[in-house]
Amino acid sequence: MFKEKFDLNLDFLKMKSPHLIGVDISSSSVKMVELSMSNKGDQTYRIERYAIEPLPDDAMLEGGIVNLEVVSECMQRGWKRMSTRQRNVALALPVTDVITKKIIVPAGQQEDDLIFQVENEASQYIPFPLNEIDLDFQIVKPVSDSVDEVEVLIAASRKEKVEDRVAAALSAGLKAIVMDVESYAAQAAFELTLNQLPEGGKNQVIALVDIGSTVMKINVFHNGEQVYTRDQPFGGNQLTQEISNQFNLSSEESEAAKKNGKLPDSYKADVLQPFCETLAIEVMRAIQFFYTSTQYTEVNYIFIAGGCAVIPGLNEIIASRTQVSTFIVNPFSSMELSNRVMAKQLNLDAPALLIACGLALRSFDPS
Repeated sequence: MFKEKFDLNLDFLKMKSPHLIGVDISSSSVKMVELSMSNKGDQTYRIERYAIEPLPDDAMLEGGIVNLEVVSECMQRGWKRMSTRQRNVALALPVTDVITKKIIVPAGQQEDDLIFQVENEASQYIPFPLNEIDLDFQIVKPVSDSVDEVEVLIAASRKEKVEDRVAAALSAGLKAIVMDVESYAAQAAFELTLNQLPEGGKNQVIALVDIGSTVMKINVFHNGEQVYTRDQPFGGNQLTQEISNQFNLSSEESEAAKKNGKLPDSYKADVLQPFCETLAIEVMRAIQFFYTSTQYTEVNYIFIAGGCAVIPGLNEIIASRTQVSTFIVNPFSSMELSNRVMAKQLNLDAPALLIACGLALRSFDPS
């Protein structure tokens, strides 16, 4: 259905367009970011505009689109709010919808030979017929102890997972150009924040904890390499539910009250503080799982992202529980701001825009 409009030979990893809007479709909202390069000639990025449009609870399920029409309408509203002429977008799939595998192949192969070898390797690891998946690959780096070999990353997903997101964009009047993986997009934006660490975090073990509405995603990095990933079923919806139970409000009323701060004086002590303590315990558990699952015995820094990251004092509570220095992610901290972007509001929204920012960065990917 979409092959005439979009090349569904999945392009997870390669850059295809000179300019893109990054679009992150999460369980609770559609987040859109547009970046440009500063005119100063110093490779400084500039955030031109962004939008966050809430989604109803029944629009998404476990990262998949359930109500395509609702998601498409949400994307269209966000695009109109941004007041941009750009219609090319970069999208991403959840890690759970993508199979990735690193393989070692001889260096210097012709493209056709490399494609044949990748497909042959993929057929061994992917439990679906190749005609039911979208497959892509990228040469990552030379093998350190062999000049004749290179490391290749293979990424594959079921076609329907890709087609759903492409269809939502198409119905919104947008053109999907790149399909990425959420964890890769998040890492690309996250790396912009590491300049605040000594030596850019070199030789340090750094945990990125993205606290969404239903899932807390933990990714641990060492010198730019992802060494661990884990999802835990905990997120901001637990806080919304507690507000609903405590103050006899509907889910919609609770979510609105959570955002505008119009709650009784007892809210902080009776609801917010216990939630933060529970969240910190979940982070501590995730770190312990990391230690028992890998050879690492220490995490040097924790960065928190997602909508919950801006809860006042949460980073201090996590730092106290884990005994690890904890920061709030802001991938825009060193960027210029256009006059359409309000700095105060962006600081509040930035931790939730990590994936959308990483997708927007694909506009400047030279690969």
